[in-house]
Amino acid sequence: MHVGRRWCVRSLGPHWNTRVIVIPGMPLIRRGPYRWLRHPNCLLVAVEGIVLPLVFTAWMTAVRFTAANAAVLTVRLRTENAALRLAA
Repeated sequence: MHVGRRWCVRSLGPHWNTRVIVIPGMPLIRRGPYRWLRHPNCLLVAVEGIVLPLVFTAWMTAVRFTAANAAVLTVRLRTENAALRLAA
């Protein structure tokens, strides 16, 4: 697992999961990379999706993955942010 992603998971501790779950009354996590960014893991995935294929000169893979990831992240981040707004 990527070091940055491990940092994100450890910062969230037992609250880490792949679903969008907001526990009413629970404060947002403000430690680790979440001190500076709202969605650091998404940023790391986006950077990996560009950099890793380019290490192997697979620029078409980098372009296609980045486009597909942008579409998925658009929906994911809108959903997460809406859930967080409702919980606040």
